Order: sequence, then structure tokens, then C-alpha cells
Amino acid sequence: MKASDAVVSCLENEGVEFVFGIIGKEVIDLADSLSRSEKIKYIPVRHEQGAAFMADVYGRISGKPGVCLATLGPGATNLLTGVTSANLDHSPLIAITGQTGLEKQHKHTHQYIDIQNVFGPVTKWAVQIKAAETIPEIIRKSFRAACEEKPGAVVIELPENIAMENVTMKPLAVTSLPKSVPAAESLKQAVQLLNASNRPFIIVGNEIIRQDAVKEVLMFIEQLGSPVAQSFMAKGILQKAHPQNFHTFGFAEKDYVLRGFEEADLLVVIGFDVIEKLPSEWNKKKVPVIHISASAAEVDECYPVKAELIGNLKVQLPLFLSYEINSKRWLPSGDLKTRIEESYSIIEKAGGNASLTIEQILHAVERVQTEETIVISDVGSHKVSIARTYKPAEANQLIISNGFASMGIAIPGAIGAKLAAPEKTIICIIGDGGALMNFSELETARRLGVSFVIVLLNNSMLKLEVHTMEKKFADSFGVTFSNPDFIQLAEGYGVSGKKVTNILGLEAALTEAVNANNEIVLIDIIM
Repeated sequence: MKASDAVVSCLENEGVEFVFGIIGKEVIDLADSLSRSEKIKYIPVRHEQGAAFMADVYGRISGKPGVCLATLGPGATNLLTGVTSANLDHSPLIAITGQTGLEKQHKHTHQYIDIQNVFGPVTKWAVQIKAAETIPEIIRKSFRAACEEKPGAVVIELPENIAMENVTMKPLAVTSLPKSVPAAESLKQAVQLLNASNRPFIIVGNEIIRQDAVKEVLMFIEQLGSPVAQSFMAKGILQKAHPQNFHTFGFAEKDYVLRGFEEADLLVVIGFDVIEKLPSEWNKKKVPVIHISASAAEVDECYPVKAELIGNLKVQLPLFLSYEINSKRWLPSGDLKTRIEESYSIIEKAGGNASLTIEQILHAVERVQTEETIVISDVGSHKVSIARTYKPAEANQLIISNGFASMGIAIPGAIGAKLAAPEKTIICIIGDGGALMNFSELETARRLGVSFVIVLLNNSMLKLEVHTMEKKFADSFGVTFSNPDFIQLAEGYGVSGKKVTNILGLEAALTEAVNANNEIVLIDIIM
């Protein structure tokens, strides 16, 4: 077989179902090999950034690496934003890029850049295949690295002369990642610290979802009985009405949950990724911490770790609970939970204005959602509102880009989500700024026959930047624009659309859209 066949054979061995990408001259051998695969479907996209976003969200929903493909030079650099987003959001992803032949790389060669050095700082590993016989080892190591805590992105560079070489090889066996547990003395230390506290506050993060440890965390929460706050990316671990749910923290303004942290005498931090919010922004009083994670705590003066439990969350939490842990039921002062729910508009008020607000829109989405609904938030002012107000029915059913926070993820992300979970209803919420960044991927979605709902917030501005500039300068500049007719634009891609201006129209449009079989529906909301 040729080396590109070996790459595809190794991808098949890893259980890859889809490869998202755009083909160029330097990857045509790999494209030829993919064309003969009976296990992998190659999905041509309209922009490499879209391919990376699809792979990112596919990886988050499925729990296994999404794979994207690009040629050398501009093809590879077009992947950069999506690959970085996956890496900082700890989503498993493999990016394969072409490269000019090894015999040319010492010269100023057409479209040649050092892809390893470009991607090295924003991935877990960036590697060039220099010898065809190393392909099985590199592919196996790449998938293992992408999945190890903390998961992230790996870039594999395949020079075109290597891709054409003849080789004889077979893939390496896929083995499970080891699941470590904390030492007994660490567990005892954490139990003693917890039992000695009076007001522990629990913080939960996205690592819980990645390690499929929601059930185990809920058991711990029930046992301890203390207040709980969730990061943006961990929303859904606690149900909306759970009595211990003090909802979400990590906001730049009006982060009322932090008042509960300040009253606590201990923070029990489970699976939290500091990429979402640095401790210096939510633990200024330097409340002592029990750190529970698969990864060691980062050194931070505002994160004073007094006990550290390092190991797989699904395995270590039952061990922790095997010790006698005293219940610590307490409530922060001033009826903080009610104040949070009112300030964040978590509890919907009766009546309200006929004109639409983002909170009304989110409550309308909640009314149509089921346990089979995944909502994908693009980045913009609405992301902050979604993090405050919206409550998914289950964990891992709200996808928010919060590490890199890149606009344009929602539409390609909806494609990745639908391929990872075809039985789910997918709703993506996107601003007009982010929408036009990857709107062309609607053609990809139509070609694939996937269905989802797009809730488009149309206000002809980058609202978050408008708010920030007006707050600082009492004016804004360079953050408004004009829009096309999104309904007509969508129809050009074969997508049906409806324009709405009030809550009744939105509810009717949402109900119709989520019940539409095998269709993409755009709801254009004039804000």
C-alpha cells in the first residue's frame, strides 16, 4: 500500500467516522485513499475554519476526536482558529495537513511555511511525518494525546512525497487510557479538611462532562448538601430547579455568585478549567481550595490549594464518598439564590413586553427543548446572556466556546453536533456578526441532508463591543454594519426562513422549526 493508504487504515482503526476538509494538490493522495474507505465519510466543506469547528463540536459531543483535513500553506492556516478553539476548550481534535515534499523544504518554496512551528504553540502536539514507516506510531500517539486529560488538538503534517511512498504496515492496537486515583493519604487529608469546614461551596467544571462523571458528582453534591456553581461550559450538570443550584459564575459584570464564594470557608473545585476564568477574578479573598481533577492544580496565589485529589473523576469520586463525609447544608446570606435567579432572569416572569429581549428568546427555547435538544451558542453578547439565563435539560447539551471564544462556531458546529448525535434536535443561536463568518456552510449542511434550527439575532452591530465601548467612552466606533436579507440569503442555499419581531411569532416559529423533519430552518429575529 502507499503511505496515504496507511494513514487512512490507521484512522479507521481509531474509529474515525468523518473527515471534514478541503482538498488541495498536496493531499490528493490522501484524498484518493479516503475515497476508497468503507468506514470513513469524507465531507468537503466551504472553508477550512468550518472544517475545524465541525471537528471540534463533533469531538465534544461524541467524546472521540473529530478529524479535519487541509492542504499546505493557506489551507493549513485557515484551520488555525478552529484548531486553537478546540485546544483551549479541551475538545479532542486531529488536524491533518499537507506539506511540500521533504526535498523542497530547505528552499523558499511556493506556499511552504513551517506548519509545526505555526501550530506548536496552540496544540498539544504538532508533528511532521518524516518516514512512512512511522505512520502507525504517530497516528496512535496523536489520538492518545488528543484524548488524554486535558484533551485538545494535535496537528499531523504529511509531506506529499511521503504520502506517495510504498509501505507495508498495520495499525497499532487501540488501548484504553489508564484511570488513576488519588493516594489514600490525599483522600484522608481532603476528607478531614472538608469535615472541618462549616461553609464549603462546590464549583463544578467541564472536565466532569468530559470524563462522564456527572452521576458521581451529583452523588457527591447530594451528600455534602452545600451550594453549587457551574462554569459556562459545565451548565446542565445540575437541573434548573435543583435546590443547591446557584447557577453560573465567570462574568465580567454582576457576578453575584461570587458573594457566595466570599462567605464560604472552603471551595471544593471539581473539574474546573482555569481557561474559563482565572481564580484571581473569582477568589480574590483567597478562600482555601480542595482541588479535584485529573490534572494538577496550576500555581496561583488566588487558588490556595490545601488538598489535591488527582485522578479520573468517575473513579475517584466514589472513593472519596466511601469515607464518612459530613453533610454541610448552609445558605449564603441575603437569600442569594433568589437574587441570582431574579438578576439573571432564570425564572421567567409572567407577561412582559411584546418586543423581544434575549431573555425572552432563551425562555422560548427552553419551552421547546427536551432531553434530546442540544443548543450551540456562538460568541457575542448573547453568549453571556445564555450563560446567565438559559438552562439546558442535561449536561453536554449546551455548547459554548469559552476558552478561545471564537465567533463563527455555531453553524459549522451544528453540523458537527448533528453528525455526532443524529437523534438530537440541534438549535444554534448566533448573532448577525458571527453568522456571516461561516454562513456558506449551509451548503455543506444541505448537501449532507442534516437538519437543525438557526436562531439568528439581527441587530446590525457587534453588541458586546458596543456595550463595552459605550461604558468606557460613552460612545462606540467601528462596530456597526448593514446586513443582507437573511431570509433571501438562506433561501439561496435551499434553507427555509421566517422573520419574527415578537414573542408570539417566535414561539410559533420555534415550534414549527423543531418539528420540521430533515430540514434546516432559519429564524431571523429583528432585535
